[in-house]
Amino acid sequence: MKNIQIVAAESLGVRGLCCAVTVGSRRIVIDPGLALGSYRHGRRPHPVQIAVGRHVRNSIVKLLHDATDVVFSHFHGDHVPLKDANPFQLSFDMLPERFSELHSWSKNGDESHPEMRRRFQDLKELMGGGLRVVEGRTEGPLSFSPPVLHGEASAHLGTVMMTRIELEDGVFVHASDIQLLNSEAVDQIIRWRPDTVLAGGPPLYLNSLGTHSWESAWKNALRLANSVGTLIVDHHLMRSETGAQWLEELSQSAGGKVCSAADFMERPPLLLEARRAELYEAIPVPDGWMDDYIEGKAEAEPFLTAAVERGVIPSVKA
Repeated sequence: MKNIQIVAAESLGVRGLCCAVTVGSRRIVIDPGLALGSYRHGRRPHPVQIAVGRHVRNSIVKLLHDATDVVFSHFHGDHVPLKDANPFQLSFDMLPERFSELHSWSKNGDESHPEMRRRFQDLKELMGGGLRVVEGRTEGPLSFSPPVLHGEASAHLGTVMMTRIELEDGVFVHASDIQLLNSEAVDQIIRWRPDTVLAGGPPLYLNSLGTHSWESAWKNALRLANSVGTLIVDHHLMRSETGAQWLEELSQSAGGKVCSAADFMERPPLLLEARRAELYEAIPVPDGWMDDYIEGKAEAEPFLTAAVERGVIPSVKA
């Protein structure tokens, strides 16, 4: 569907699951945020990741300039702009001036984690009181789920809100961070009868994820794939090569109806999170570079140029 644009996901080089959906004159941006893992394989983000992150962040800001609506599925730092963002996230001061004028739709801020409650309040203040809590409601072409688990209940990661959008040529569902580990969330998606679904997949890179969870995610994913036209699975899943292999096997089992965000956008995958150690080996980083970058004394773009020229990663679209 040409009216669906995915701009942030692990297969596109960053942590996140941001997309824009066009419905008539409305431009709906869901989960305008991104992040880079603070540490992975014992390393800070590689400059290549930082440069790609800047490209993605600029793309999100550009989408927000033209947006009419914004949706917040939950308040983790890779899904929302932040008042106290780190150098690799989307901060409030990067947002367009008209951001507070957008129609804004949100899950509730009644979270057990105090930092999530604070982020909700920050957004509420930013939107000038216009932030609407809409779990379980329908507003025109938009429908919102009741709270569903962020992965497994044992992970204690709170809940997320899924979004259904009625398009001119079908139905799109954004199912952020459900990780395909919760059957109730998958049941809700199937009841919505979507043509295209963008969902966060299971975090197979975590050693704590047991065999039962692997099996549950596979069954739920296959069930969902067989109920929709196109299933896009990304986010936590694509933080490892194991996740990419899992997705390929799922696609084969589902008859090719499953893909990553990069596949959907017809772009080569940028599994930078999974390949962080390889990036450090291929493109060495001088000692102290990160401190210099944070202080504004170093640039990340030359590392990205070098990585593309040496064939370490494919060319990155601006």
